[in-house]
Amino acid sequence: MDVVVDNYQMIGVAFATTLLLFVFSAIGSLALGTVLVSLRVGPVAIMRRTAAVYVTLVRNTPLLLILLFLSLAAPKIGINFQFVKIVIHTGWGDIRMTNAFAGAVVGLILYTSCFVCEALRSGVNAVPVGQAEAARAIGLSFGGVMRFVVLPQAMRAALPPLASTLIALLKNTTVAVSVLVLEAAYALKQLLDDTPGTWPKMWPIGVFVLVFVVLVELLSFLSNRLERRWSVAR
Repeated sequence: MDVVVDNYQMIGVAFATTLLLFVFSAIGSLALGTVLVSLRVGPVAIMRRTAAVYVTLVRNTPLLLILLFLSLAAPKIGINFQFVKIVIHTGWGDIRMTNAFAGAVVGLILYTSCFVCEALRSGVNAVPVGQAEAARAIGLSFGGVMRFVVLPQAMRAALPPLASTLIALLKNTTVAVSVLVLEAAYALKQLLDDTPGTWPKMWPIGVFVLVFVVLVELLSFLSNRLERRWSVAR
């Protein structure tokens, strides 16, 4: 337990980095996933096919390969994602949003948005066709139908799979250790490397598992509350 107490500052900064990685990736994934599902159910055939091919290819590509390309290979061919150098100073240490961090965010967004798209598409399919037809009959464009009629109901219907997707995203942030993002998994690796013996290593592993369990339970709690609220509104 001493190894955890002695390094609580590093652990705190690491989990703060993990949460920032999750928040930025979640916002981007929800936005891009919404765009993708609009293309997939849209009236333009080539856009439907393009979005379907994108979702199929990216969803079936290992996340690790995507992160390695965006964070390590892409900068070597002139593709950089860090437009502004951002350093957040805390009392426990600095959170540095490096090019690897930005590449990890982009990779997680590209990957997770495919699952968001499919979750929302199941919600769109749950909306009665007559509602969309009625909206078009009163003069709404396709964008208006999606924005005001279909997507609000699809979000409600797709909330459980969306919550599962975000929970998976939270856990997938640990893959960013492969591109040297100083998040929770990286900090755990450092602690395990610096801790001799077998049983002392169990303390940091147990603490990190416990923190992730708490974070996942918080997401599940918020999802359940939102689902109950929207079910009443429905």
